[in-house]
Amino acid sequence: MNIDDRLDQLSRQLLSVAYDDLTDVQKSVIDLICDEAPTGLNKTLINDDRTFWDRLADSVAKVGGSWAFIGGFSAALMAWIALNVVLKRFDLAFDPYPFIFLNLLLSTVAALQAPVIMMSQNRQALKDRQNAEHDYVVNLRAELEIMHLHAKLDALRERDIAELSRHNAEALARLEAQVAALAGKLEARG
Repeated sequence: MNIDDRLDQLSRQLLSVAYDDLTDVQKSVIDLICDEAPTGLNKTLINDDRTFWDRLADSVAKVGGSWAFIGGFSAALMAWIALNVVLKRFDLAFDPYPFIFLNLLLSTVAALQAPVIMMSQNRQALKDRQNAEHDYVVNLRAELEIMHLHAKLDALRERDIAELSRHNAEALARLEAQVAALAGKLEARG
């Protein structure tokens, strides 16, 4: 039996579908089962192929989405406002009330931080999809392997039951022959 026939037989046996009609993920699972190779880790999940800018975006998202950033940023805002209120008394304030320069800085930070965080989230969503696909492959393979093992166990059980039935039939035939022989001896005596 060549490999194509083996793949088709496995796919029909486990999924009740011809190998050519399977999705790419299902084909990869059938290939792994046929090769009896371990599933392994998804190589795209192991390699860190992020560029400098991708790593920077991830770092900004990590820092910008933390309580430490919120606390530190709030403290910096309060210090900015307090400093300008105090310096206003001496006519030295660099951003007096209504703090227009502070508003400009906050708008700039928000305008830059939001797309950077979105880039990081998009990359994380892609990684999550790859993780989910890998988990699907592993789970499908495990389920198919279990079904395959059940089929093998059922075949062994049926073989054992058939062999026991054959032995029982032979023993019954021997007993019937012995009973018939004893019955013949009793008739001959009687």
